[in-house]
Amino acid sequence: MTINRFWAATSIVALAACNPSSPSDGATTTVDLGDQPVETPPPPPSWAPDDSPDAANDGYPDLTPSPLDPVTERTETGARNVLLSFARAIELAEWDQAWAMLGNADREKWSRAEWREMFAGLEEISVAVPDGRMEGAAGSSYYTSDATITARDADGRPVRYAGRIVLRRVNDIPGATEQQLRWHIDSLTLDWTH
Repeated sequence: MTINRFWAATSIVALAACNPSSPSDGATTTVDLGDQPVETPPPPPSWAPDDSPDAANDGYPDLTPSPLDPVTERTETGARNVLLSFARAIELAEWDQAWAMLGNADREKWSRAEWREMFAGLEEISVAVPDGRMEGAAGSSYYTSDATITARDADGRPVRYAGRIVLRRVNDIPGATEQQLRWHIDSLTLDWTH
Protein backbone atom coordinates (compact mmCIF):
# COMPACT_ATOMS: atom_id res chain seq x y z
CA MET A 1 0.00 0.00 0.00
CA THR A 2 2.86 2.45 0.81
CA ILE A 3 4.55 1.82 -2.55
CA ASN A 4 1.28 2.43 -4.41
CA ARG A 5 0.75 5.67 -2.48
CA PHE A 6 4.35 6.74 -3.37
CA TRP A 7 3.80 6.08 -7.11
CA ALA A 8 0.42 7.79 -7.05
CA ALA A 9 1.89 10.86 -5.35
CA THR A 10 4.81 10.92 -7.82
CA SER A 11 2.41 10.71 -10.76
CA ILE A 12 0.27 13.52 -9.36
CA VAL A 13 3.32 15.76 -8.87
CA ALA A 14 4.41 15.08 -12.45
CA LEU A 15 0.90 15.78 -13.79
CA ALA A 16 0.58 18.95 -11.70
CA ALA A 17 3.88 20.25 -13.08
CA CYS A 18 2.75 19.59 -16.66
CA ASN A 19 -0.80 20.84 -16.27
CA PRO A 20 -1.08 24.46 -17.45
CA SER A 21 -4.24 24.92 -15.40
CA SER A 22 -2.51 23.99 -12.14
CA PRO A 23 -2.19 26.77 -9.56
CA SER A 24 0.49 29.35 -10.39
CA ASP A 25 0.20 31.51 -7.31
CA GLY A 26 2.66 29.45 -5.27
CA ALA A 27 -0.03 27.49 -3.42
CA THR A 28 0.31 23.78 -2.85
CA THR A 29 -2.33 21.36 -4.09
CA THR A 30 -3.72 18.76 -1.71
CA VAL A 31 -4.72 15.43 -3.23
CA ASP A 32 -6.62 12.79 -1.26
CA LEU A 33 -5.15 9.31 -1.75
CA GLY A 34 -7.47 7.48 0.57
CA ASP A 35 -6.77 7.80 4.26
CA GLN A 36 -3.94 10.40 3.97
CA PRO A 37 -3.88 13.58 1.85
CA VAL A 38 -0.66 14.27 -0.07
CA GLU A 39 0.45 17.81 -0.83
CA THR A 40 2.06 18.47 -4.17
CA PRO A 41 4.51 21.35 -4.49
CA PRO A 42 3.60 24.43 -6.54
CA PRO A 43 4.65 24.41 -10.19
CA PRO A 44 7.86 26.21 -11.17
CA PRO A 45 7.53 29.89 -12.11
CA SER A 46 6.40 30.58 -15.66
CA TRP A 47 9.04 33.25 -16.27
CA ALA A 48 12.59 32.66 -17.40
CA PRO A 49 15.60 34.97 -17.40
CA ASP A 50 16.22 37.15 -20.43
CA ASP A 51 19.31 35.78 -22.20
CA SER A 52 19.90 38.83 -24.39
CA PRO A 53 23.30 40.49 -23.89
CA ASP A 54 21.70 43.89 -23.20
CA ALA A 55 19.32 42.64 -20.53
CA ALA A 56 19.45 44.66 -17.32
CA ASN A 57 18.49 41.50 -15.45
CA ASP A 58 20.93 38.84 -16.63
CA GLY A 59 19.38 36.21 -14.35
CA TYR A 60 16.96 35.97 -11.54
CA PRO A 61 15.69 37.08 -9.10
CA ASP A 62 14.66 40.54 -10.20
CA LEU A 63 16.32 42.85 -7.68
CA THR A 64 14.40 46.01 -8.50
CA PRO A 65 13.78 47.81 -5.19
CA SER A 66 10.43 46.91 -3.64
CA PRO A 67 7.73 49.52 -4.14
CA LEU A 68 6.98 51.57 -1.04
CA ASP A 69 4.07 53.81 -0.18
CA PRO A 70 4.64 57.48 -1.15
CA VAL A 71 5.27 58.66 2.41
CA THR A 72 7.85 55.95 3.22
CA GLU A 73 9.51 56.39 -0.20
CA ARG A 74 10.58 59.92 0.84
CA THR A 75 12.31 58.77 4.02
CA GLU A 76 15.59 57.10 4.89
CA THR A 77 13.74 53.78 4.56
CA GLY A 78 13.22 54.52 0.87
CA ALA A 79 16.91 55.27 0.40
CA ARG A 80 17.99 52.11 2.25
CA ASN A 81 15.56 50.09 0.12
CA VAL A 82 17.45 51.11 -3.04
CA LEU A 83 20.86 50.78 -1.41
CA LEU A 84 20.20 47.25 -0.13
CA SER A 85 18.86 46.17 -3.54
CA PHE A 86 22.10 47.41 -5.12
CA ALA A 87 24.23 45.59 -2.53
CA ARG A 88 22.24 42.39 -3.00
CA ALA A 89 22.68 42.56 -6.80
CA ILE A 90 26.45 42.64 -6.34
CA GLU A 91 26.45 39.80 -3.82
CA LEU A 92 24.41 37.65 -6.21
CA ALA A 93 26.72 38.49 -9.14
CA GLU A 94 23.85 40.21 -10.96
CA TRP A 95 26.29 42.66 -12.53
CA ASP A 96 23.90 44.03 -15.15
CA GLN A 97 21.20 44.73 -12.57
CA ALA A 98 23.68 46.51 -10.30
CA TRP A 99 25.07 48.52 -13.25
CA ALA A 100 21.55 49.55 -14.30
CA MET A 101 21.00 51.03 -10.81
CA LEU A 102 24.02 53.34 -11.17
CA GLY A 103 23.54 57.00 -12.01
CA ASN A 104 24.26 58.29 -15.53
CA ALA A 105 27.71 59.65 -14.63
CA ASP A 106 28.79 56.31 -13.13
CA ARG A 107 27.50 54.38 -16.14
CA GLU A 108 29.69 56.65 -18.27
CA LYS A 109 32.64 56.13 -15.91
CA TRP A 110 32.26 52.33 -16.09
CA SER A 111 30.81 50.79 -19.22
CA ARG A 112 28.75 47.66 -18.66
CA ALA A 113 31.74 45.56 -19.80
CA GLU A 114 34.16 47.43 -17.50
CA TRP A 115 31.76 46.99 -14.57
CA ARG A 116 31.57 43.24 -15.18
CA GLU A 117 35.36 43.02 -15.59
CA MET A 118 35.89 44.71 -12.22
CA PHE A 119 34.21 41.74 -10.52
CA ALA A 120 35.25 38.97 -12.93
CA GLY A 121 36.49 35.84 -11.20
CA LEU A 122 35.62 37.01 -7.69
CA GLU A 123 34.13 34.57 -5.22
CA GLU A 124 32.58 34.86 -1.75
CA ILE A 125 31.43 38.41 -2.45
CA SER A 126 30.05 40.33 0.51
CA VAL A 127 28.81 43.92 0.50
CA ALA A 128 28.55 46.11 3.61
CA VAL A 129 26.53 49.34 3.46
CA PRO A 130 26.17 50.62 7.02
CA ASP A 131 23.61 53.20 8.07
CA GLY A 132 24.32 56.52 6.44
CA ARG A 133 23.19 60.07 6.93
CA MET A 134 20.36 62.08 5.41
CA GLU A 135 20.85 65.65 4.25
CA GLY A 136 18.76 68.12 2.31
CA ALA A 137 19.94 70.82 -0.06
CA ALA A 138 18.40 72.95 -2.81
CA GLY A 139 15.22 70.96 -3.35
CA SER A 140 16.82 67.50 -3.05
CA SER A 141 17.42 64.96 -0.32
CA TYR A 142 20.66 63.00 -0.17
CA TYR A 143 21.52 59.79 1.64
CA THR A 144 25.24 58.97 1.97
CA SER A 145 26.75 55.68 3.09
CA ASP A 146 30.12 53.97 2.83
CA ALA A 147 30.23 50.80 0.76
CA THR A 148 32.73 48.00 1.27
CA ILE A 149 32.90 45.04 -1.08
CA THR A 150 35.05 42.11 0.01
CA ALA A 151 35.73 38.95 -1.95
CA ARG A 152 38.39 36.43 -2.92
CA ASP A 153 40.04 36.22 -6.31
CA ALA A 154 40.55 32.96 -8.25
CA ASP A 155 43.78 32.31 -6.30
CA GLY A 156 42.09 32.78 -2.93
CA ARG A 157 43.62 36.19 -2.21
CA PRO A 158 41.42 38.79 -0.51
CA VAL A 159 40.05 41.63 -2.63
CA ARG A 160 38.52 44.76 -1.19
CA TYR A 161 36.78 47.73 -2.83
CA ALA A 162 35.68 50.63 -0.65
CA GLY A 163 34.09 53.99 -1.30
CA ARG A 164 31.19 56.32 -0.85
CA ILE A 165 27.72 55.88 -2.30
CA VAL A 166 25.32 58.81 -2.52
CA LEU A 167 21.61 58.42 -3.21
CA ARG A 168 19.40 61.34 -4.18
CA ARG A 169 15.75 62.22 -4.65
CA VAL A 170 14.15 65.49 -5.75
CA ASN A 171 11.73 66.86 -3.17
CA ASP A 172 8.44 67.27 -5.03
CA ILE A 173 9.58 70.11 -7.28
CA PRO A 174 7.08 70.84 -10.08
CA GLY A 175 8.34 69.44 -13.36
CA ALA A 176 10.51 66.76 -11.75
CA THR A 177 10.35 63.39 -13.48
CA GLU A 178 9.04 60.28 -11.75
CA GLN A 179 12.61 58.90 -11.68
CA GLN A 180 13.92 62.08 -10.01
CA LEU A 181 11.22 61.87 -7.35
CA ARG A 182 12.42 58.37 -6.35
CA TRP A 183 15.61 57.50 -4.53
CA HIS A 184 18.32 56.57 -7.00
CA ILE A 185 22.10 56.18 -6.91
CA ASP A 186 23.55 59.58 -7.71
CA SER A 187 27.23 58.71 -7.39
CA LEU A 188 29.49 55.85 -6.41
CA THR A 189 33.21 55.83 -5.66
CA LEU A 190 34.94 52.46 -5.46
CA ASP A 191 38.65 52.18 -4.87
CA TRP A 192 40.56 48.93 -4.83
CA THR A 193 42.30 48.84 -1.43
CA HIS A 194 44.22 45.51 -1.55
